[in-house]
Amino acid sequence: MLLAGCAADSRSALPEFMRAQASEPRPPEPAPDVKHVVRDKLDSVFVSTSYPRNVRVSAPHQEVRGLGWTACVRAEVTSATAKPLGVQTYRVTISDGEIVDRKRVGDEDNCVSEKYEPV
Repeated sequence: MLLAGCAADSRSALPEFMRAQASEPRPPEPAPDVKHVVRDKLDSVFVSTSYPRNVRVSAPHQEVRGLGWTACVRAEVTSATAKPLGVQTYRVTISDGEIVDRKRVGDEDNCVSEKYEPV
């Protein structure tokens, strides 16, 4: 009764039946449909006034540190003054089917070597 309020971790010297069970790690989520996610949330990647066209996406890759996925997204965009800016590329992080982060990439990023498919 006295030990009932105490939590002993899995490395404790107590008998195994009295130890707190280590939590199971969350299983990785299945690969997202990047085309669908980007098409539905295009404004999460590109500013709507940049009028993104010829939008293309790469295959998803499992996050090295985490449970989400990353993919590269490219599109031809225009500036706020309606001048063509050319192709812009972003790396998006997708978790639970939602775009949770985006980052503009440079030439040194591996998005350069990805194969892209139209959205």
